[in-house]
Amino acid sequence: MFRNYFKTAFRNLRKYKFISFINLFGLTLGLTCCLLILTYILNELSYDKYNVNAYRVYRVTRNFNNQDGTISLRLSTVAPPFGPLLKNEFPDIEKITRLLPNGTTSMRYEDKVFNEKNVYFADENLFDVFTVKIIHGNPKTALNDPFTVMLTEDVAKKYFGNADPMDKSIKLNGQFNCKVTGIFAPFPSNSFAHPEILVSFNTLRDTLVYGEENLRTNWGNNSFFTFLLMPKDYPVEKMKARFPAFLDKYMPHGDYNGADPSKFTSLGLQKLIDIHLYSHTDYEAEANGDIKRVYIFSAIALFILLIACINYMNLSTARSALRAREIGIRKVVGAEKKELVFQFLSESIFISWVAIIFAIIFTWLLLPLIDKMSGQQLRLENLLQARILIPLFLTPFVVGVISGIYPALFMSSFQPVKTLKGLFKTGGSSISFRKVLVVAQFAISIILIITTAIVFRQLQYMQQKSLGYDKDRIITLMYSSEVAKQYEAFRTDVLQNTAIRDIARSSRIPTGRLLDDMGAATLAGDSMRPLNTDIKMVATDYDFLNTYNIPLAAGRNFSREFKTDTAGYVLNETAIKMIGWKTAENSVGKDFQYGRIRGRVIGVMKDFHFESLHQQIVPMVLIMLPPSQSYYNAISIKLGSGNIAEALNYVEKKWKNYFPETPFDYSFLDQQYDKLYQSEQKQAAIFTLFSFIAIFIACLGLFGLSSFSITQRIKEIGVRKVLGASVSSIVALLSKDFLKLVGVAALLAFPIAWWAMHNWLKDFAYRIDIEWWVFVLAGIIAALIALITISFQAIKAGFSNPVKSLRTE
Repeated sequence: MFRNYFKTAFRNLRKYKFISFINLFGLTLGLTCCLLILTYILNELSYDKYNVNAYRVYRVTRNFNNQDGTISLRLSTVAPPFGPLLKNEFPDIEKITRLLPNGTTSMRYEDKVFNEKNVYFADENLFDVFTVKIIHGNPKTALNDPFTVMLTEDVAKKYFGNADPMDKSIKLNGQFNCKVTGIFAPFPSNSFAHPEILVSFNTLRDTLVYGEENLRTNWGNNSFFTFLLMPKDYPVEKMKARFPAFLDKYMPHGDYNGADPSKFTSLGLQKLIDIHLYSHTDYEAEANGDIKRVYIFSAIALFILLIACINYMNLSTARSALRAREIGIRKVVGAEKKELVFQFLSESIFISWVAIIFAIIFTWLLLPLIDKMSGQQLRLENLLQARILIPLFLTPFVVGVISGIYPALFMSSFQPVKTLKGLFKTGGSSISFRKVLVVAQFAISIILIITTAIVFRQLQYMQQKSLGYDKDRIITLMYSSEVAKQYEAFRTDVLQNTAIRDIARSSRIPTGRLLDDMGAATLAGDSMRPLNTDIKMVATDYDFLNTYNIPLAAGRNFSREFKTDTAGYVLNETAIKMIGWKTAENSVGKDFQYGRIRGRVIGVMKDFHFESLHQQIVPMVLIMLPPSQSYYNAISIKLGSGNIAEALNYVEKKWKNYFPETPFDYSFLDQQYDKLYQSEQKQAAIFTLFSFIAIFIACLGLFGLSSFSITQRIKEIGVRKVLGASVSSIVALLSKDFLKLVGVAALLAFPIAWWAMHNWLKDFAYRIDIEWWVFVLAGIIAALIALITISFQAIKAGFSNPVKSLRTE
């Protein structure tokens, strides 16, 4: 019997080649998309789970509150004293480890000098908390001593070639000679961070910047990733409940005017495995993913598979008339309904099995393309695990049953008397249900068209929106202690070339995040009163505003002619509004204190988008500290309108003359700005690809359905032509029923698409309005696609010779 079922299924595939091809191709395409999206989702869900202790590791986070209790800053890092104090206060903690990113660090070995971006200070407990493969060296002692360093294999090869790197010295920032004590394998791609160079944490205790005392008492430098290894099933909520008392016990109350520190700052614990998808703090080691994106792509995969299954149901019920006599004969010779149902389901499952085999092959072939588009290291091996392979093995049965159950029940209900007499017609409820399926297909397609259009409009808006500063032809370079020694001489020399317009130093540059805050106060009566609002700070020199062409609303810029400008402040317009001063002009000259320095407002700059358009413009102040207290991190150079290559060559030559220990490693600011929205751009590209595939599958089904429908009406068309009907009237007659269904689909799709995009746009502080014409345009596009799909067969039928269709009567 089973052999007969599969033999019949194969014969039907061969007999109805066109419909069978559409069914098989549609299911294959749908399953391929699902498998490709599944590899992406599995990769996103796998982050940091490779660690043996992944489910027992927590990251300490810190929030800062305004006077009114609202959160002003969310950090994934904390101050250095927290680590040891937490271990002392909570003895149940098994291990604590700290990581400090060192930013861009110049490194030298003999004549090889490079800027390294993934340099971290790490303590000796790192390998007890995280699972890292050590290739050379002892993980228990490699990071114990100060001025020791561990490298990845690639970094070691870059500096030492094929020579043994162990115990050799490498110079950091042109100052510290560090001995190589170990080689480790790179952190997996699905890790929250990817250190390539690990410097012993004890090195910090022997430096002038940190020092042992500073590490114990510095509560302001919140740059340290701090991880706790907890016992299995430890009740961390009880531990978190004790954090306010912990803060009040150890933190200095003087920093909060005698108030309890817990009123202005709080600690939290975050699971290591939640960092990638659920953490959205203001500072992360690397750009994270988003669980919303996982949900979106899961929905797309489901939609595509649903459209493919709908195609199968539609075409199977549509061709039921062709198999009516077969079913009638089977019933006459004793076949029961359940046997017929099983037969048709077995055919559906057979087609699904063939489709899944092709889908696996196509997934293997297309994965490199999706890998490149997503920017992730997706591998087919992600699917080779029991929890995936078992559902994958069951998928043909599930898809086969879902797509075949209705056709099976429908066809098995045929009455043999009518089918054998030729009185059977596929009408009534079957047509109604088929219409529902067509509506569902095109509703999904219209939703995808609308969402894709709005995503691209938002990306275009971000690219074209005026930022309030000039980002073009600006290069940025690293500022280090070596650069600080001869910066003024370098600046003077570089500006001798007319191809260089300006040069400036700053602690942060536009496209970065504004995280620094020292606390602001304004004059109230005879004393300075702390402000309730957060004002973010950027330390600059005299040339920052000119370099970025940031206009002033009132007052003046910092000037070398005024020695007192180290106690002068330039605020933005948002800061003026938040403070409560009436106008920019009125603000100039007012007393203002930032940190411990009291001075005056010398200027007000117009608002500009320092951060990405995901963030609102925040209150901001530019300060210019004395050279001994400044902490610049970047140099910005504005190039003129001349030849960029020549200007870069000139700057590079001067840079190497003044700073031989620091590589000339520059980047263009406009490229950094584009990277702010790289995630959205990749998402849009993948979204467009899968949207196109979904629409294509829907059209494929509509093409097959319209072809079959027109074939069923071929004699009617012949009669109409004999009676004088034109080709255009026949095309209109055959198309209007399907276009009505597209209209219904549009009405259903519009509110769903609006709701989805309204929620997506909430992630942007500055966003487009969802305009009505996008929906109308999507409906028109869907209608045109449907019309083109149907018209191919309709025009062919309209031009056919009526004699051929009527002579069989």
